[in-house]
Parts: sequence; structure tokens; C-alpha cells
Amino acid sequence: MRTLLVVNPLATATTQRVRDVLVSALAADLHLETVATKSRGHAIELAERATDAGVDLVVAFGGDGTVNEIANGLLRAGPVPGAPALAVVPGGSTNVFARALGYSASPVEATGELLEALREGRSRRIGLGHATFTSRSGTSQSRWFMFCAGLGVDAAVVERVERKRVHGRRNTPGLYLRSALGHFVRGAGRRRPPITITTGEPGQAAGAAGAAVDVAGPGAARPDTVQAAVVCNTTPWTYFDSQLVRACPAASFDTGLDLLGLYRPTLARTAHAGLQMLHSARGPHGKNVYTLHDQRTITLTAARELPFQMDGEYIGPQTRVTLRSEPRALRVIG
Repeated sequence: MRTLLVVNPLATATTQRVRDVLVSALAADLHLETVATKSRGHAIELAERATDAGVDLVVAFGGDGTVNEIANGLLRAGPVPGAPALAVVPGGSTNVFARALGYSASPVEATGELLEALREGRSRRIGLGHATFTSRSGTSQSRWFMFCAGLGVDAAVVERVERKRVHGRRNTPGLYLRSALGHFVRGAGRRRPPITITTGEPGQAAGAAGAAVDVAGPGAARPDTVQAAVVCNTTPWTYFDSQLVRACPAASFDTGLDLLGLYRPTLARTAHAGLQMLHSARGPHGKNVYTLHDQRTITLTAARELPFQMDGEYIGPQTRVTLRSEPRALRVIG
């Protein structure tokens, strides 16, 4: 089996020693080529070349950003028969996608699980999310996402974390907590613009469609505007060390998109929702929460620009984002 191993040498767990173990193990069973990424976006290019060259399998050894880039390269022309399959060995700090597929957090253990799956011929096709938005230059852009996208608070935190990592800070749960706290402290008193949620064809309000659940109890009014929105393609949304963070507990690679919205994302209310994500199998619920399940299309429209992220990578400020579920978009090993 012709296999391309794409390594992000800057990812948290991608040490030379672990890389050597991984390459040795995979090369014993596969016709292997190994390439290290050199910059952001390089993994997209490598996956595109692998597709054109008729490679059978692309293995990502890095974090969720590397996985996202490879998937976007493999799906450059959309889901097509005969495209390379994707396998993942966790090499980042969180590795949401790899762990959502059932791989161990340890790269060495995950390598053994991957080889076992290959020997047994275990693969499946999963649904992904696809986002359409406007770039900073004003041109229309589109991009695939594996497990989540967010407009508002969570993307603002991602942006703060990325700025700190540029200056050498390690990507840890504590860094996210401090960045979230800093976001609320610096933004105290700032009025956040509403985000209008529509589902299905443009102009169909989510609340009017009756798709929202658990807003404020039976018979409650169901407005279709929130001040923070997270869209999930699977669960968990992320991890806090080894603990699952369930923003949308019912989300799955085998269904459409789920959404969690907060009407008023104050520090206290957001912290309460965060505790529910950590400790409740139901996920966030209550009067401040708006949810959708198994949607084919979700459009988020803000009154002014808000931060936007996909798979934990900051994309930029946006006023309108359309997110679509594409069933069985990608073949994965595991």
C-alpha cells in the first residue's frame, strides 16, 4: 500500500524519537514516504500531490491543524471515488479528531492501533462539515472542517491562544483558561452583536422551523438569535486534559451538524455552561442555551464582524458563515 506520512515537526508530541519509532513501525508494513511540513498550508499541498499521484493512504502525524489541512487537500475537488484514505497518529496537544475516531492519545499506542486496523481492513466513511465564508480580501472562500467551527467567544479565545503561542507559550489547558478569562476581563461591558441562526435554505429561521430544543422549557419563545455559537460535527467539542468537553453531546460523524448557542455569554453564564460540558452527559442546558441537532445547513449571520475558528484554528473576522454537512465525505482508517 503506497502511503504518505505527513509529519508536523513543530507539533507538541512530535519528537524525533517518536517519529523514528512511527516511521520504523509503518515502513515494516507499508510502502512509505515521509515528508515534514515546512509552514502553515504545506500539508494541504502535500495531500493534493498524494491524490494526484494515486497514493492509497495519507497518515497525519501532528495536531488537529495538520489533520484539517490534509483533509482539505484530499477533498480539493470534493469527495471523489478512489481518493486516498486518511489515518491519524496524534502528535498535538489535544488531538480531538484522532481521539474521536477511537485512537489512543499516545502516538506509540495509536500507531499500533492503526497497523492493526490496516491488517484487518477496517475503514469507514465519515461525514464532515464544509464552511463557506469571505476572506479578508473580500473573496469567497470555502474550507472543510473535521469536528467544530465557532463564531464569537470561542474563536476569540482561539485567537488569543494563537497570539501567545507565537511568542513561545506552550499549548496547554491552562493557557486556554487564562486566555478565556482574559477575553472576558478585557471585554467587560462590551456589548456583543447578535448572531442570527438560519437552517436549510437561506431565510428560514431556525426558531421558526421549530428545530431548536431545550431553549427555555415547553412553550417558551424560541428566538433565532444568540451571542455565541459553536457548530459540532462530532463529540466531544474538545478535551480538557483527558476529560471530554461535550458542547453538543448528540453530534456524530454519521449525522448532520449540531449547534450550541448562548444567548448571553457572560463570564458566569459561560463558566456554568462549561461545567455542564464537563460533567453532564446532556451537555449545556437551561434558559441561556439554544441548541440544534442533525442539521444539513446552518448559516450564522452577525450584525458586525466576529472572530471565526474551525477545528481550533483562527480563520479571521466574519459577518456571515454558511456551514454544511457532507455525509460520507472522507474514508478514514479505524
